[in-house]
Amino acid sequence: MKWVLRSVASLLAAYVLLCGAVLAAMVQPPERFGRFMSYVPEVVVWGLAPGERLWRWARAGQLRVGDRAPDFALRSHDSADRVSLSSFRGHRPVVLVFGSYT
Repeated sequence: MKWVLRSVASLLAAYVLLCGAVLAAMVQPPERFGRFMSYVPEVVVWGLAPGERLWRWARAGQLRVGDRAPDFALRSHDSADRVSLSSFRGHRPVVLVFGSYT
């Protein structure tokens, strides 16, 4: 009976360590999380660990509805200039589109 309890405790500790490692990787910048994911099978993160729940918690952020968007700068479509969000404040509405249409 003792070995069963030790086995269950060991499995539980390993699961907690796995979830902790995944969560620690998820709060890192995307490049570091990508490097982590290149070594870990997806089924471990999204199947074995509660990946979706951990992801939502790790990437929740501090912004709430009605908060001002944080300033950032991006290259223009022709890569000649850098455009910041703050340069549009008070002038006209800005729509941000992220993704691909391909």
